[in-house]
Amino acid sequence: MKTNNEPRANTISRRSMLKLAGAAVVAPMIWVPNAEAAQERVVIRSPGGAYDDIRRKLIYDPFTEQTGIRVIPVATTTGKLEAMLKSGNIEIDIIDNDDSVLLQWEDELAPLDYASFKFTDPADILPEYKHENYVGNFVYADVMGYNKEKWNKDNVPKTWADFWDYKKFPSTRALADIDTGGPNIEFALLADGVPVDKLYPLDLPRAFKSLSRIRPAIAKFWSSGALSVQMLSTREADLSSVWSTRILKGIENGAPLAINWNQHSVHVQAYSILKKAKNLENAQKLVDFCLSKDVQSKFSSLWNSGPVTKTAYEALTPELREKIPGGDRTREHGFLLDARWWAKNRSEVGKEWAKWALNA
Repeated sequence: MKTNNEPRANTISRRSMLKLAGAAVVAPMIWVPNAEAAQERVVIRSPGGAYDDIRRKLIYDPFTEQTGIRVIPVATTTGKLEAMLKSGNIEIDIIDNDDSVLLQWEDELAPLDYASFKFTDPADILPEYKHENYVGNFVYADVMGYNKEKWNKDNVPKTWADFWDYKKFPSTRALADIDTGGPNIEFALLADGVPVDKLYPLDLPRAFKSLSRIRPAIAKFWSSGALSVQMLSTREADLSSVWSTRILKGIENGAPLAINWNQHSVHVQAYSILKKAKNLENAQKLVDFCLSKDVQSKFSSLWNSGPVTKTAYEALTPELREKIPGGDRTREHGFLLDARWWAKNRSEVGKEWAKWALNA
């Protein structure tokens, strides 16, 4: 999630996960200045960039003012986190990452102490994002984006089956590459007639057959959110799967783009606390603070993302609700990605993709 408006460090993390050789065996060292070492603190793995800039002002600095606990965000890859966990040299307290990434280390995650929350009512957290050892941070979506110079809301393909029908709806297209960590397997199955409620477990042979059908119309499989929006903006592709946060930033910057929200898939950026965290109690407090109504609703407005609590969603303006996943829109027109399936099968998807790319 993450240069300007999305979890971009997730892309880096996911790429690392797909390297079958595994992570480096030497754990990363997290450098903390001496002046901070003596202060109460909590260290959080963060995507970095503009994401951290927003969160420092909205979350980290106010949290420090209220609690005296300094927040130290550290941008690091999944490979380095893996190496740290294997070595036992735990320098991170909280991991802020895609839920399917967190679940790879489920045995290393501490239970969340919801009963001790003071900033957030645990009952306010939407149940689909609340789990024993991880909890949602925000949600974003994979959507069908299009260039308005080619399509409008009346003639754009309405479903992924329409997207796949490039003879009936001729134009160039793009889809996500394996380098994103999550190629559009679900969309390929929806295009092949699989009902939304029957998607999981994903049928990989069927999905790759479907991808073979659409391949002649694909200008490029995009490897980053920036590339997907660039392709749409320059009309290298008039239709593309794209992350909602990224295309919304492009629209804000004047690109002639729009979103078809039908059959969108929802991704969850989540928090987890490591069992061996050096600042376990402080980590619980920061997660609690991050889920409070004001933080959730304000971050949504700054990041064009969906909150994970009921009251925060209710506090959003109608204009903002029109731009984000969640609420009635997702209940009626979208679905939640199965994080456990992806955590268990991402390496298998990578192997199958490699074979398909060579033979297609």
